[in-house]
Amino acid sequence: MSNVLDLLDQTMFDYAQASGSTTRLQCVWVYNRPVDIDGLRQFHAHLERGRLSRCIAHSPLPFGRSRWVAPDNSAELEIAVAARPREAFDGWLDEQSNSPLDCEHGPAWHLALLPFTDGGAGVSLTIDHCLIDGVGLWEAVADAALGRDDPIDWPDAASRGRWQALREDARQTVSDIPAMSRAVIAAMKLGRSSRNGATAAAPPATDTPPPPSETDESHNLPTATIFVNADEWDARARSLGGTSNTLLVGLATRLAQRAGRVATDGSVVVTLPVNERTPDDTRANAISGVLATVNTESATTDLREIRAAVKQALIRHEEEPDPAQVLNALVPLLSKRLLKAARGATRVSAFNLVGASNVGVTDAAASRPDGTEADSFAIRLHHLGVDTPAMRQYGGLQTLLSGTVQGRVFVSLISYLPGRINSKDELHQELSIALSEYSLNGTFL
Repeated sequence: MSNVLDLLDQTMFDYAQASGSTTRLQCVWVYNRPVDIDGLRQFHAHLERGRLSRCIAHSPLPFGRSRWVAPDNSAELEIAVAARPREAFDGWLDEQSNSPLDCEHGPAWHLALLPFTDGGAGVSLTIDHCLIDGVGLWEAVADAALGRDDPIDWPDAASRGRWQALREDARQTVSDIPAMSRAVIAAMKLGRSSRNGATAAAPPATDTPPPPSETDESHNLPTATIFVNADEWDARARSLGGTSNTLLVGLATRLAQRAGRVATDGSVVVTLPVNERTPDDTRANAISGVLATVNTESATTDLREIRAAVKQALIRHEEEPDPAQVLNALVPLLSKRLLKAARGATRVSAFNLVGASNVGVTDAAASRPDGTEADSFAIRLHHLGVDTPAMRQYGGLQTLLSGTVQGRVFVSLISYLPGRINSKDELHQELSIALSEYSLNGTFL
């Protein structure tokens, strides 16, 4: 079995290296009682031997593909010495999202425990997105909780001699030439499409005052997580002619509309990751993406139109590959400077673009990091090191990440809107109002 990175994994890793910004995933558990420390240590040990126990080694060739290798450094379990009030947990989670991680040498993930002053406790597991996607993460967590280790023994970074590495990576590059040729053709088609007038949707004209001035500082984009009863969520989706997933799309649409991220024709473009993970899949990000253009007019009263739009987008995706994915074959050939420029050029997206990612129904074992069931479990998304000019260029960002566990649906929102306050309180309010439009309510993390 090859340890060469898949092209999407290579792309995510190289873009993060070039831009200095990164996307991280964070598993969050809440216990209303003390955590079993011995059980958590066993969970930590199995994570070290599980599918998260690998890092990325650069090729000695400047244009070579990177490879999965064993980490040089092991992770340590962090147990906070001082307990904090439960209301300080969200701030602590943000601190954990900034934990120093090293995707090249390890540790590439970080597990930590925070005791609460009322006797409960919270647990955080943070990892870079270039090492795993949402479905892969909860599967890895469930495996660790069940005591299942990864059967793959990744080689040490120094296991290949320099000349061996050069020969092998040169052969890999030669085998990638057909994919590179297809990428060049796809790039030419995209360029012609752009010249022929394909433009992003224009925002409607408004009389709103100009936004407050912003500094060009880097941001850790604010996040908020809410839990909704799964039976109530599913029942509401069915009553509106939709599914659990299309209700999430509807919620994303309403949040976009409330933020003014709607085109003049009333449309919102929703990006939907599609899970492509197969048994024994070694890819970190076994996903592809589709874009569904939906109308906001009936989003809270009838989900059938949104459901049809999502279905058509999925059919198109099956019939024709995403040209952006095809372009990934060119990424190993680009320098960091060119990568950063390419990232800026390709990320000029429609201002009415929002994300809605559903990781599905998780294995119940994923909610048992100390061997017993936590009272709450969720996965959150973090974007670190994103500066204000980038956010202005992208027109802001709104992404929902959702899943179902323990009879509850968690919905994590990450959002940054240029000219807005962008506080957690604002995100809580927006999520609550949008859910109430579906006659739903929830409890925040």
